[in-house]
Amino acid sequence: MDDRQPRSESVPTEPHAPQEPETSQAPPAPQSGGEAPAARPSDAERMRTEPLDPARTDAYLRRLGVTRPATPSAEALRDLHLRHLRAVPFENLSVHLDEDITLDPKALVDKIVGDSRGGFCYELNGAFAALLRALGYRVELLAARVFGPDGPGIPYDHLALRVHGGDGHGGPWLADIGFGRNSHHPLRLDSREEQPDPAGVFRIEETADGDLDVLRDGLPQYRLEQRPRALADFAAGCWYHRTSPESHFTRSLVCSRLTESGRVTLSGRTLVTTAADGSREERELTDAEVLPAYRAHFGITLDRIPVLRG
Repeated sequence: MDDRQPRSESVPTEPHAPQEPETSQAPPAPQSGGEAPAARPSDAERMRTEPLDPARTDAYLRRLGVTRPATPSAEALRDLHLRHLRAVPFENLSVHLDEDITLDPKALVDKIVGDSRGGFCYELNGAFAALLRALGYRVELLAARVFGPDGPGIPYDHLALRVHGGDGHGGPWLADIGFGRNSHHPLRLDSREEQPDPAGVFRIEETADGDLDVLRDGLPQYRLEQRPRALADFAAGCWYHRTSPESHFTRSLVCSRLTESGRVTLSGRTLVTTAADGSREERELTDAEVLPAYRAHFGITLDRIPVLRG
């Protein structure tokens, strides 16, 4: 889940970025302090994907509360997508706990499975891609720019997935478990019709430049490039969002998870419970209640309270 709220978000978003060149290239590192990501490996190295071993795959599935699907089908993908949203929270706690974020599939899976944590879009969709590949799906990483008041954001602003089933099981689908206002279920990426979902009515439109705009209830959420990318391509965007004072993620502290009856969110010390009908309950927690709330609502055990970096 990306915590930014397109169009209606009061926090300014990044200015429209220039058109990207034809070569696969990460955006220039913004001047936000700290060290920029290391140089990316060669094309051959960065395009190589090592699948999860069976034990790690099964552990991931247990984290989601599902059994291994018999085939990489549309029905199984739909179930995995929804279960992931309900089991693994979107959270940017690492940004405010000064924890490193490593865009390596095994490291991302270890964080979600071994540490019972969540993450933001690069982490969640990066790990989900590794799981889907291990289950026989064909997965491509796609770069997107989130819409704000001034248009799309920076290059590699967001990571989403294009998924095909194995052995003729269909696709392509848009799978995205790292964006707050996105669908509960995968979307047909090749459809230009309206696609009803519990989160709203979605539609995918082609742009003049060959990109795809993902709309929710008529409002553009993000602009999706169709060219496949490597996980390493998102390193500079990830670094920017976890270090730049201009990034929404350094200016907000959030942990949120879809539930069967709505959503639960801990934003700083504000606990928000949202029902399926949109009704909300908010409560300010005391210092003594914050860490137990992370454990009770998200299964996250921390040794200290995250503090908004300032």
